[in-house]
Amino acid sequence: MAEAQKTTLKHWPRTAKGNGKKACSIEGCKRPYRAKSYCFFHFKKWRQGELPHSRYRTCSKPDCRVKTAKGGLCEKHYAETYKKEAAA
Repeated sequence: MAEAQKTTLKHWPRTAKGNGKKACSIEGCKRPYRAKSYCFFHFKKWRQGELPHSRYRTCSKPDCRVKTAKGGLCEKHYAETYKKEAAA
């Protein structure tokens, strides 16, 4: 008897949802969307926090993209803000 050959995937296939009719929500990107209205490339960037709508809430200080800890601020900015008030 011939043995049935079994094929195994080494990685998940990058399949698009919506039969490829819906495009990524990033301006200028024409790849079909995969999740969260992003293509596989921009979805990966979103998960890493490199897009404006990040995965987690970020610090409310300008140009600070660190995850919030307390009161809408990252640990660094929270300590700077409230340490001054406690010392006064």
